[in-house]
Amino acid sequence: MERRKQIDLSLVVPCFNEGGNVRRFQEEVREVFAGSGLTYELVFVDDGSRDDTLAQLRQLFQEGACPIQIVRFSRNFGKEAAMLAGLQAARGELITLIDADLQQPPATVLDMVRILREEPQYDCVAAYQDQRKEGKLQGGLKDAFYRLINKFSDVEFVANASDFRTMRRPVAEALVTMGEYHRFSKGLFSWVGFATKFILYQVRAREAGETKWSLPKLFRYAWDGILSFSTAPIKIAIYLGLTFALLAMIYLVVVLVQKLAFSIAVPGYATIVCLILLLGGLQLFFLGILGEYIGRIYIQVKQRPVYLVKEHLTWEASPDQGGTE
Repeated sequence: MERRKQIDLSLVVPCFNEGGNVRRFQEEVREVFAGSGLTYELVFVDDGSRDDTLAQLRQLFQEGACPIQIVRFSRNFGKEAAMLAGLQAARGELITLIDADLQQPPATVLDMVRILREEPQYDCVAAYQDQRKEGKLQGGLKDAFYRLINKFSDVEFVANASDFRTMRRPVAEALVTMGEYHRFSKGLFSWVGFATKFILYQVRAREAGETKWSLPKLFRYAWDGILSFSTAPIKIAIYLGLTFALLAMIYLVVVLVQKLAFSIAVPGYATIVCLILLLGGLQLFFLGILGEYIGRIYIQVKQRPVYLVKEHLTWEASPDQGGTE
């Protein structure tokens, strides 16, 4: 990752339709960091927004109240791609991933920075929610996901830990080297290792706009995580196949005994139809899972970029800039 000027902290801010939030976000960051002595920059990544997000960012950039980078994608590539682009553009010795909607308080970033400075044994500080502001159904599904993926994955996923975290530059550089097209950051954070301290934070209400995470999107995101960090679905197919083969052998012995020893006529039409439908459905299901893995391999070997940048605006690296407040 290129560094044209060394600064203390880069805040990477993915943006998708956050026109009503970016100005308030910048203002709160400036208020929080006033007097901190930290040099910082804001790295906004416009992920193909359809509202006035880009116009608001351009205005903030022109005003120059604090150093800002704007990375503009050619279209919407998703939050994972936006975080990667921000990590690659960031110049700070410490790098924070934070959302623009102000649900993640910028004041918590100061606590993260303090921990990393006072406790050098840690490479990263990640925030998690104790009480999530969501329905019981969604919360229960998330808990089930973490239990499931921790059972089948080789790396540990910390329940309720978010992307909201501050890391030292070696951690960010390690994440950037991961050349996966289908990125699942919660797993990548665990996979790269490094000592991580988890701290509690209180999520706030969204400042403006609506959440981008519907229940179907959360399902797809969870499915991506399972496919990215576990081969358990394929292994389950093996175990189920062996189980049904064993049951079929047992049933065959039972039928032979009934027919040969007791001359019992074994009615089988309904049983056969049900078994055909059951086994056929299972076969198609696991063929679909296998297809998911093969499809990911197909996309990965094409080596398409994770994102495309249409425009990149950077603050002028002159001696009077650096975001000290």
